[in-house]
Amino acid sequence: MNRMPEGAAEEQKLAYLQGILGIISKAPVDVCAPVIVRDINLLSKEIFGTAQDYSKEKTYYNQLMLEKEAGIREKIHASEDVLLTALQYALVGNYIDFGAMHSVDDDYLEKLLSDVRSKAVAAEAYEKLKTDLSTCKRLVFLTDNAGEAVMDKLFIEVIKEIYSPEKVTVLVKGSPVLNDAAMEDALEIGLDKVAEVVDNGNGIAGTWLPELSDKAREIMDTADVIISKGQANFETLRLCGKNIYYIFLCKCKMFCENFKVPQYTGMLIREKDLSGSSQS
Repeated sequence: MNRMPEGAAEEQKLAYLQGILGIISKAPVDVCAPVIVRDINLLSKEIFGTAQDYSKEKTYYNQLMLEKEAGIREKIHASEDVLLTALQYALVGNYIDFGAMHSVDDDYLEKLLSDVRSKAVAAEAYEKLKTDLSTCKRLVFLTDNAGEAVMDKLFIEVIKEIYSPEKVTVLVKGSPVLNDAAMEDALEIGLDKVAEVVDNGNGIAGTWLPELSDKAREIMDTADVIISKGQANFETLRLCGKNIYYIFLCKCKMFCENFKVPQYTGMLIREKDLSGSSQS
C-alpha cells in the first residue's frame, strides 16, 4: 500500500486518510484485503498524483534470476526427485516480495537458494499433486512476483517433461501492482517459451475471481489443476473450491500466526483439503 509522499500538503493527507476510512467502511464483508489495498493505492494516485513504481526492482530481479537459471536447472536435473527440487526452488523464489516485506535481502535470498533442499514440503499434498498432474490435461499456473517467475518457469518445464499436459497457461497481472509479474516480465524472462501467457485483466494482488477478464475466468474454470504462487493468491482464492495447489513462503506476521510456523516456512496446501479455517 502506498505511503503518503514526503512534502504532501496537510489537506492532501487529510483527504487521503478520510478516503481510506471510506473505502474500508464501504467494503463488502466478503471482499479480501488485496482488493481494498488496490482501491487505496488508486486513491493515493488520485490525491498525490503518483503511485509506487517497482519497475527497477522487477528488472533487477528478473535479470538476477536469469543469471542463475542455467545453474539451477542443472541442479534440478541432477537431483534424485526432479519435480520436488523444482518445486522447492519455486517455493524459495517467493521470497522476492516487496509487498509482504517492503524490501528484499539479496544475501538471504542467496542463502535460501543454497539451502533449497532443506525446505520441507507437505508429503500428503505433494503426493496428491503428483497424482493430479499425472492425469492433468489443462494446467494453469498463477504467478506472483517478478524474478520469482524464473523459478516458476523451471518448475513448469519439469512438469511438462514428466507429465506432458495438453495445455499449460500462465496467468500474470493485467496492470502494475507491487512487484508482481506482468506480461512484460513474462516476455523478459522467456516464460512465453514454455507456456501460453495471459494477463488476468486487473491490477489486484492475487487472483480475485469477480474481476478477472472473461478469458482469464474461462481459463480458470476449465483448468484440471491450478498451481498458485504467493500469499495474495491464497488470500484471494482460498475456499473457492477449485483444484488449486498453493505454494508460498509464510512471510508476514499474520500468515505465520495463522499457520503457527516460523517466518519463511514453505507451504504446499491443497485447496480441497481446506475447511473453514486457514489450516491445511
